Amino acid sequence: MPGSPAGARPWLPYAVLAVGVVVVSTASILIRFAQDGGTPSLTIAALRLGFATLLLTPYAWPRVRTELQTASRHAVGLAALSGLLLAVHFAAWISSLEHTSVASSAVLVTTNPIWVGLAAWLWLREPLSGATILGIALGVAGGCMVFLADASVAAPGQTSFGNALALLGAVTASAYLLVGRRLRGALSLLAYIWIAYGTAALALVALALVNGQPLWGLPLVAYGLTLALAAGPQLIGHTTFNWALRRLPAPTVAMAILGEPIGAALLAWLLFGERAGPVQLAGFVVLLVGVYVTARGESKAAAG
Repeated sequence: MPGSPAGARPWLPYAVLAVGVVVVSTASILIRFAQDGGTPSLTIAALRLGFATLLLTPYAWPRVRTELQTASRHAVGLAALSGLLLAVHFAAWISSLEHTSVASSAVLVTTNPIWVGLAAWLWLREPLSGATILGIALGVAGGCMVFLADASVAAPGQTSFGNALALLGAVTASAYLLVGRRLRGALSLLAYIWIAYGTAALALVALALVNGQPLWGLPLVAYGLTLALAAGPQLIGHTTFNWALRRLPAPTVAMAILGEPIGAALLAWLLFGERAGPVQLAGFVVLLVGVYVTARGESKAAAG
């Protein structure tokens, strides 16, 4: 039936979601290739968001220009704040890949539901459901296992620092999501993303320049990898998640998104020979189960 493709093809949202997971799973791999080629982490972050903003602007600006002329300063300011949080997220997470394994970084940075649940309890005074408490407990236990396992096989302090950066990326991504929730109804999704991405790009470019990281004169492969990051994981990957959330239950999408660190770990094993020990693997499983249980508990609470 015209106008209802998802209804006529019930498999379509699942297929789109699967494509999104595969595309996003390549982010850590593209970043690692760029780092191995000598591109600094802050340069990668700045170019990723810069290219994403440039690619988005021709589509977004004609559609949001009128909206932004009438939008409140408060809403625009919150969107810009969200972009600053996004900048910290990418700076921390991409830098983490210099110090820890792809698997550890990818798993730890996907702990958003745990931090969102804690923030809702601490600052918004929202009660935690039993499922959310269990999920948070599992997440903390799994995270501790990952930290302890990594610390026993790597140079002292190096992997723990990388894991801490990945967790900082998760915390700031959670804050980015919470600010975005506050803006529902105040700005369209397209206007919000355009402001957030643009602000993040400007902040990361400034941060890279202040730290003496180059943005031009790089090998063509560096620009190719960062452009692929912007077009693939940044724009295509996350857009498919937003599209799927409108057509599938939130727990289904949350479960699928957990395929991202699994896919990244498999690719890192195949391409870089990164292997995880038994304690680390057990930590990954416990942590991912905790994230899923927390996300499912939060979605049920929101529906209730």
